[in-house]
Amino acid sequence: MQGVPEQFPCEKDRAQFRHLPSLPGVELYHAHISRYAFEPHTHEAFGIGTIDFGAERFRYRGVNHVAPVHSLVLMNPDELHTGESATDEGWRYRMIYIEPQMLESLSGEQGWWFTDAVRDDLATSQQLSQALAALWQASDSLAAESMMLNIMQLFRPHARVANKRVAEPAHRFDIVRDYLRANVNRNITLAELAALVSLSPFHFLRQFKQQYHVTPHQMLMAFRLFEAKQLLTRGLPLAEVAAASGLTDQAHLTRTFSQRYGITPGRYQKQVTLARR
Repeated sequence: MQGVPEQFPCEKDRAQFRHLPSLPGVELYHAHISRYAFEPHTHEAFGIGTIDFGAERFRYRGVNHVAPVHSLVLMNPDELHTGESATDEGWRYRMIYIEPQMLESLSGEQGWWFTDAVRDDLATSQQLSQALAALWQASDSLAAESMMLNIMQLFRPHARVANKRVAEPAHRFDIVRDYLRANVNRNITLAELAALVSLSPFHFLRQFKQQYHVTPHQMLMAFRLFEAKQLLTRGLPLAEVAAASGLTDQAHLTRTFSQRYGITPGRYQKQVTLARR
C-alpha cells in the first residue's frame, strides 16, 4: 500500500495487510506505530478505521487532526494525508480500504463522501474494531461478504451519498430462504444466491438483510444448527452430524451449537436420547 514502507526503521512499529478472495477491491490493515511518521500519501480507496489505543496526529485537506482512542477515521479517496503518533506510546489502529466502485456495489448508493476526517463515536468505534477483527479471520466467503455489509452499515451514518437505494418486494426472497434450507450441507456463495433473484451480489445482500434482519450466512447457520439438532436426536455420531449439516468439523459443531443453544451437542444428544428411552 502506498505510504507504508516494506520495513519500519523502528522494531516497535509493525503493520499487516490482508486481502480476501471473495471481496475484491477491499484491503484490511492493522498496525501499531510508535516512531514512524508517514510522509504525505494518498489511497485510491475510501479509508475507514478506528483507533484502538493511543492517538494519531495527521494532516488531511490542509488541516491538522488528532484521532484519539475509540474515534473513527474517515478518509475519501485520493486525499493527501500524513500520519504520526500523538503519544509517546504510539497508536494502534485498524483500517479497511474500499475502492469506490466496490462501496457503491455494496451499498447501492452513489456519490459517497465523508465530510469529517475524525468522528467521536465510542460505540461505533468499538463495534467497528470487533467487526474488522472478525473479518480478518473470516475463511467462509459468504460469512465474509455478510460481515462486509455489517461493516458498511456501521460507518454509513457518518457519510453523505448522492443517490438513495430502493427496496425490493418482500416476497422476492422466499426462493432464497427455501434454497438455503434445502442446501445446508453445501458451501454456498453470495453470487449463487443473488442469481436466484437476478440481482447483483451486494444489491441482493442489502435487500435480503432489510427483509429478514439477518444476513444469508446467519440464516444458513440457523438452518444448519436446526438440522444438527434433528440428526443428534436420531443418535448419529457428532462427526457425522457436523458433516451432514454443513459445518467444518466436530469442533465447529460444538462451538456454534453451544453458542446458540447454551449446551454442547454431546450433552444435548444424551439428554434427548435418554428422554426418548
